[in-house]
Amino acid sequence: MNVLQLVWLVPFFPLVGFLINGLLRKQLSKPLISIIGSGMVLASFIVSVLLFTEVKNGNTHVANLFDFISFGQLSIPFAFQIDQLSSLFLLIITGIGFLIHVYSAAYMHEERNEHFGRFFCYLNLFVFSMLLLVLGANYVIMFIGWEGVGLCSYLLIGYWFKNTEYNNAAKKAFIMNRIGDLGFLIAIFWLISKLGTVTYTTPEGTGVFDLYSKLSPVDITGITILLFVGATGKSAQIPLYTWLPDAMAGPTPVSALIHAATMVTAGIYMIARSNILYTLAPTTQSLVAAIGLATALFAATIAIKQNDIKKVLAYSTVSQLGYMFLGLGVGAYTGAVFHVMTHAFFKALLFLGAGSVIHAMHHEQDIRRMGGLAKKLPVTHFTFLMGCIAIAGIFPFSGFFSKDEILAAAYAKDPMYYYLGVAGAVMTAFYMFRLYATTFLGKFRGTEEQKHHLHESPAAMTIPLIVLAILSVVGGFLGTPEVLHMGEHRLEHFLAPVFEASAGLKEAHHLDHNTEYMLMGVAMALAIIAILVALFRYSKKPEVHEPAGFGKVLADKWYIDELYSFVVVKPMNWLAKFLNNIFEKRIVDWLVNGVGRAVNYTSRQVRLLQSGLVGNYVLLMVLSMLALFVVTFFFNKK
Repeated sequence: MNVLQLVWLVPFFPLVGFLINGLLRKQLSKPLISIIGSGMVLASFIVSVLLFTEVKNGNTHVANLFDFISFGQLSIPFAFQIDQLSSLFLLIITGIGFLIHVYSAAYMHEERNEHFGRFFCYLNLFVFSMLLLVLGANYVIMFIGWEGVGLCSYLLIGYWFKNTEYNNAAKKAFIMNRIGDLGFLIAIFWLISKLGTVTYTTPEGTGVFDLYSKLSPVDITGITILLFVGATGKSAQIPLYTWLPDAMAGPTPVSALIHAATMVTAGIYMIARSNILYTLAPTTQSLVAAIGLATALFAATIAIKQNDIKKVLAYSTVSQLGYMFLGLGVGAYTGAVFHVMTHAFFKALLFLGAGSVIHAMHHEQDIRRMGGLAKKLPVTHFTFLMGCIAIAGIFPFSGFFSKDEILAAAYAKDPMYYYLGVAGAVMTAFYMFRLYATTFLGKFRGTEEQKHHLHESPAAMTIPLIVLAILSVVGGFLGTPEVLHMGEHRLEHFLAPVFEASAGLKEAHHLDHNTEYMLMGVAMALAIIAILVALFRYSKKPEVHEPAGFGKVLADKWYIDELYSFVVVKPMNWLAKFLNNIFEKRIVDWLVNGVGRAVNYTSRQVRLLQSGLVGNYVLLMVLSMLALFVVTFFFNKK
């Protein structure tokens, strides 16, 4: 049997885990719940490795499971596509997802059995939805998974549902994603109306990527912009980014899963999958690059002044996603996917490391009340440092290779993209080592009780940290540039068949080796300077007071949430109150109740006709016959 035909097993295992833990959460013990939840994702990872091996050997496959929608000439199968792009994302989702599940077993051990089971049930459903998204062979199956991860984000962000603040954060994520999803949905209908299909490609040449020549430039631009609107919501880009920092309301493993392996990478995957359409839409590509770069810079400025350890990492994710969109916008599709992979390694590491710190500090998240944790948490400290170096883009850590590939492509497209991108990279190095120095160096600033109970996390939490730290260090060697003479760019070679058509449609921009050396050297030198400044500044004198002046503006996130509240939320609330108190009660209720009263009154009058007196009935009969005679007489006369 062909291994590729087993592709359906990849999402099937997490679905089974979701059903077992969901239905039996009150009966199963915590160890058994965690074994089932983690084991199902591990099983998916094993199958994913087998599929990846087949794809690496040059075999791809589309598995048509059954007809999903069939209406007239429109046929949308429930089909999975396993190729280079989807197989790579399967490894990221299931591999990182498994480590997060193992970590969660220890991190969430204080929860009651039924809530523990509910948590793992949601995690499994999250992984299932993301797998559905990347495996779908058409936009409709992708959209089902797209909506699934949106639902799971709502469930997991609001996991502690008794907290109103957390529920509000969950609702915010859900609603902002629905705004973006509307754009995606309209794009799907646009494709159906123009091409009669939403399948990516078929052997008969009847897929979207086969028939793109039938689309006018206006169609392609419109469709790609609408798809990008969906991506801005799911992958937290301006203006739909504010939900992601608030998503920190959920447990820390949820943050790691959302930020590293699943939800926020969905927009990157969708555009990378649709690369042919975007290559044919230069206007949209410029928009994607501009929004991505603006988001990268804007979020980085906010991260500089955040004091919640998870909020710093959240805005860091928003910023790094901006770099991925910059890569997509300048046509560096491989570079963007490469950064998705390396970011999954070091951002999962950083979030889980932050969880280890929070666990040791008894749920304290304010870095101003930490400090000096390096000696008490040696494994967490060392692995967290590895993640910080990787995200700062220091050679030879993974972030260096993927970030510089995007920046080099940006320079080839427009040098201004590079200069602004380097500015964001410098801020990234600065705020990450501000976080590191304030948390792990200097003197301890917590309470005596916290200091007394400080201890390293259990093995179930530290082993995933060590694995992710190793990946953060060596993961970049999958994509070494030619200029460094360290072997071929394996990832580019592997993904070439997916982006081959796009490569033939665009003009290639090649930089000479001296220019590439200069670009790498400038970016890394500035990042190292930023790191040294942050270490020198915050290891000795951390910011323990409330920020003032412009720092307060950054700490308050440029007041964007307040602006949205004033421009959107408050008017909507006012309109809702008006509709509820005035329109609903004084107009709708008056009309509905008026109809009821009219029917009631008419019924009372009509019932008088049934008096029970024979004389009245005879009189009515005579009057009716007379009326019938008059009407008949006049009509016949005419």
